[in-house]
Amino acid sequence: MADKQKIINIAVIAHVDAGKSTLVDALLAQSHVFRDNEQVVDCVMDSDAIERERGITIYSKNCSIMYGDYKINIVDTPGHADFSSEVERIMKTVDTVILLVDSSEGPMPQTRFVLSKSLAQGINPILFINKIDKKDARIDEVVDEVYELFMDLEANDEQLDFPILYGIARQGIAVNDPKDVESISIGEGEQKIKKSPKGYGGLDIEPLLECIVKHCDTYPDRDEEPLQMQVSTLAYDDYIGRLGIGRITRGTIKEAQMVAVTKEDGSADKCKINQIFVYKGLSRVAVPEAGSGDIVVVSGISDISIGETICDPDSPESLGEISIEEPTLSMNFMVNSSPEAGKSGKYVTSRHIRERLAKELEVNVGLLVEDTESTDSFKVSGRGELHLSILIENMRREGYELAVSKPEVVIKRGENGEKLEPIEEVVVSVPDEYTGPVISKLNLRKGMMMEMMSEGNGYSKIVYTAPTRGLMGYRTEFINDTHGEGTMVRRFAGFEPWKGDIPSRINGVAVAQEAGSCTAYAIFTIQERVQMFVGPQDHVYEGQIVGMNARSEDMVVNPCRAKKATNMRAAGSDDTIKLTPPRTFTLEEALEFIDDDELVEVTPDAIRLRKKLLTELERRKAANKSK
Repeated sequence: MADKQKIINIAVIAHVDAGKSTLVDALLAQSHVFRDNEQVVDCVMDSDAIERERGITIYSKNCSIMYGDYKINIVDTPGHADFSSEVERIMKTVDTVILLVDSSEGPMPQTRFVLSKSLAQGINPILFINKIDKKDARIDEVVDEVYELFMDLEANDEQLDFPILYGIARQGIAVNDPKDVESISIGEGEQKIKKSPKGYGGLDIEPLLECIVKHCDTYPDRDEEPLQMQVSTLAYDDYIGRLGIGRITRGTIKEAQMVAVTKEDGSADKCKINQIFVYKGLSRVAVPEAGSGDIVVVSGISDISIGETICDPDSPESLGEISIEEPTLSMNFMVNSSPEAGKSGKYVTSRHIRERLAKELEVNVGLLVEDTESTDSFKVSGRGELHLSILIENMRREGYELAVSKPEVVIKRGENGEKLEPIEEVVVSVPDEYTGPVISKLNLRKGMMMEMMSEGNGYSKIVYTAPTRGLMGYRTEFINDTHGEGTMVRRFAGFEPWKGDIPSRINGVAVAQEAGSCTAYAIFTIQERVQMFVGPQDHVYEGQIVGMNARSEDMVVNPCRAKKATNMRAAGSDDTIKLTPPRTFTLEEALEFIDDDELVEVTPDAIRLRKKLLTELERRKAANKSK
């Protein structure tokens, strides 16, 4: 290749909601990636429908910008610990990371996680203190907290000597001194001003770009060496099939080139590259060849997998496996066996579910799928409730029907055969008047308080370690106990000895006695002692859970009972009935709510709760057997 392009690869890492995607928006906008008349949405990198709905990044994605004669490849990574496998595998492809930290919140549990992964790879980060215009910003304290975090993670001297920038990603501003922003006065009312491609108030993102160029050495020219490229991400194109994405460690790669692909078992298969793409802005652009240091997309290898190395066929040399932390939570995915099965879903058989899970395994390396004793059920393990619920949500949107069991923690055995369970670090921020119920509930769930401090403004910050199984189902209680004013974030901390029995849901449920349409008359008589999950005209079936009992035992009810006609008046001439609105569940709330003998039925148009055994007779027989 005639003139070697200067290439720097960076990743943006942070806790959820720190502003990663917003910062990438500013970098793209001020690098003139978009046309002047182009309509650009916020968080343009969050292109997946669920990402947009929930406002979180789930999948790591690539783009590139030009700064002077430098090409800067940018990877936007998820901030939620449940998608840690997305973060872990891209660290080998970047030269540095921009660590975003909120000027008020400071380092959070996921900040610690993503930073530890980058430091372990020997990367020297850049610190960006974001949202410095907040009224409760505590910039100097946050910087000190980040230094402490680096030392806790045993960063070396070079990593501790990180450059610090300050800014407001929403306004496209980066500065070397926070005092530089004081001159432009950005208040609460002005934060919604349309973003300019040149920043705001005469300030822009250029100091960050300058810092990246000064902080990072461009990738050395290794084009003449034998080819070596490790696949860190997979994608799929309807026209050209599976795509492998990764950085070329050395050598060059060309269209129609013969290569060797090293496998996990040490073998190497000879394959032919079809097309090569590089990133230009947000687009993939086909090129005849690409050189060392660049992040490229290759097509033509139909069975390429994450962690495999594309090499020169004359000297195949693997870059090793990409190690991913093990799953901590599992649940059973089953064929939907309810009376409503097949009415709205397109894919309903075990073969369909098996094929879909196999397809997910190709790109979701944090997932584990195992067969069970039943041919209609699969044990699926992941990094957390959100990790698994996103998969289920994607499946239902694609037309799949399935039933899923209550999530269970993955149990390991220690060196001496002792039982180990996953433990999480929990950081809660709550108003002072609600700290009592929160501490009480976490103590009941076998939590151990590590730290408690006042944040000012009437809020307290409490740090706990607690078993994952104790935290399942707690989020809804936490929201109720704090009247919606508290925040809670969790991070997997490791495996510890079994903590003993933890009390589960204390309320029983109301189970439908027969199939039919619910009536207002029946619901009115039931709702005195039951919080209803269904409303008038909703269709239910025998064994479906229609409400939560005020007492601890389950109760069989008939929400379909109609008022009979009498000699005195007709069936419909009742007084006006006032019904309490039914409680509706999101998928995560439903998974949190169910007990061991219950399932969540997931279809494209509904989420229902049901008993595993639908008839009352079957449930009684099972109860007698267990005694």
